[in-house]
Amino acid sequence: MLLASNMDKYIGSWTDKGATLSDKSARKLYKLTQEEILEGINTGKLQYKINYIYENPWYRLIKSEVEILIKKKYGEAHLLLLNLNIELKEIEIELKTINNRSNDLNRRKADINNTISEMKSTQK
Repeated sequence: MLLASNMDKYIGSWTDKGATLSDKSARKLYKLTQEEILEGINTGKLQYKINYIYENPWYRLIKSEVEILIKKKYGEAHLLLLNLNIELKEIEIELKTINNRSNDLNRRKADINNTISEMKSTQK
């Protein structure tokens, strides 16, 4: 039987934004193999839920449990390195988005300035 505080932690782990990931994401981001994931599930180290996309099953895992599994198997330094690489990729994506938006805004600004200049010159 789960205590209330344990139940809150359990529910939060599944419902909090960013608290879960798919087995495919775990393989991609954390360089785990499917065998390591299945071993973690079979030994009870990883909780999972089976979801389906177009009738294809995939495992939904709790991210913190995946990180604990990696920490125990490969060490804390390895997990830190993986997390830094993940954060670096996220920053690069965000910077690219910001740069694209900045370029769009600068083009629009130039168009507006040109239109204003043309309108002022035709009014004289």
